[in-house]
Amino acid sequence: MAYDVVVLGSGPGGYVAAIRASQLGFKTAVIEKESLGGICLNWGCIPTKALLKSAQVFEYIKHAKEFGIEASGAPQFDSVIKRSRGVADKMSKGVQFLMKKNKIDVIMGYGKLVAKGKLEVTATDGKAQTVEAKHIIIATGGRSRELPTMKIDGKKIIGYREAMVLPQMPKSMIVVGSGAIGVEFAYFYNSMGTKVTIVEFMPRIVPVEDEDISKELEKQYKKNGITIMTSSEVTAVDTSGAGVKATIKTASGEQVLEADVLLSAVGVAANIEGIGLETLGVKTDKGRVMVDKFGQTNIPGIYAIGDCSPGQALAHVASKEGIVCVESIAYNENKYHHQPEPIDYNNIPGCTYCVPEIASVGYTEKAARDAGYDIKVGKFPLSASGKASAAGHPEGFIKVIFDAKYGEWLGTHMIGYNVTEMIAETVTARKLETTYHEVLNAIHPTPQSVKASRMQSKWLTGRRFISEKNPCLQYLFKS
Repeated sequence: MAYDVVVLGSGPGGYVAAIRASQLGFKTAVIEKESLGGICLNWGCIPTKALLKSAQVFEYIKHAKEFGIEASGAPQFDSVIKRSRGVADKMSKGVQFLMKKNKIDVIMGYGKLVAKGKLEVTATDGKAQTVEAKHIIIATGGRSRELPTMKIDGKKIIGYREAMVLPQMPKSMIVVGSGAIGVEFAYFYNSMGTKVTIVEFMPRIVPVEDEDISKELEKQYKKNGITIMTSSEVTAVDTSGAGVKATIKTASGEQVLEADVLLSAVGVAANIEGIGLETLGVKTDKGRVMVDKFGQTNIPGIYAIGDCSPGQALAHVASKEGIVCVESIAYNENKYHHQPEPIDYNNIPGCTYCVPEIASVGYTEKAARDAGYDIKVGKFPLSASGKASAAGHPEGFIKVIFDAKYGEWLGTHMIGYNVTEMIAETVTARKLETTYHEVLNAIHPTPQSVKASRMQSKWLTGRRFISEKNPCLQYLFKS
């Protein structure tokens, strides 16, 4: 079985790379050991969003009177889980359709590099076959990272996969780690009625976000009844009883927390073991495959994209890396008219779909100052937004950071209702090197607050644009 391009893994990086390869005239195959669509479609982004939507619907029911509606109801946990799995299955079948449409061969089994240009694929029944390819793209993704003190057993100590299909709703849960996975599941289970405690090793939750975002999310989560412990470390977990007992080391000493289940959400580890990298001498560092700006490893003909390579572990990053990698291959073989533009990893949007949502891109305020920029910071509270108040979600804010000298848009950080749908404006504007003057003069749709309208009028008549003393940013608010 010989191909031009073989992709090892069919997640959002792998299947997108395969489709682009087929579009550019390469004979293409995908090797997948489990389900088409990878973790994202089957056990990550998509089914998680289905769970979160069910939680949001339940929240609306609980607060229906505030909207002038009489409504009542209780969550049917098994039905919520069933709906989530149904959404994931539908998306996976969609990838199957795309493979057929683009005439891409799908080879089910565990793929392993055995020689340059050769992979051995072992099916579930143990039968093996050899697949040859001029170009091999590694897109094996990642999995839940495990800590020695919290070995996942799938029952009392669980990862994100088990958290999506628990047979019954736990009465209490400890969530260790407050990245996107941790805070999303914390919101979901808290909304469903579980008593949730978040334990975070760093001094603040969602530590990769701007500090103001962390403070606002912590305030909202505590308001909703979630207990948050920062600068805390789980040193031991006892699962001998009915539930779990976690020993937590804090600045004030040790304490023991008890819960029905503990969710380990301490990050993602790349799936690079056992795929033959050492056979070919493919270089790795800190658990990731080392690549150049076009996904090429140190071995000609071997590439890596997505979570197993050094970029951000995000589905949209993996997809773009797949496209760039394949277009670079095609350019070198005169199948594509120009070398693709390398990815700017400082202009990657990050979205967390808890409630309130978080969306950000570019420099945080601290990072901008540390980089030596003289900055202007603007902050618009959503409590001043007519649309946010009408939606019943006045919590949160929008914060932008600009270079004071040239007006360069350095970063945006949002927390609030549906802000994940707004962040793309910043990404596009930064890509086009837009300044704050140009954004300010672009007309954005209503509704907006009266206060914000007055602020805009002051800016347009030549008064001070933004500063830490004058933090309204009407122009970023969209209908």
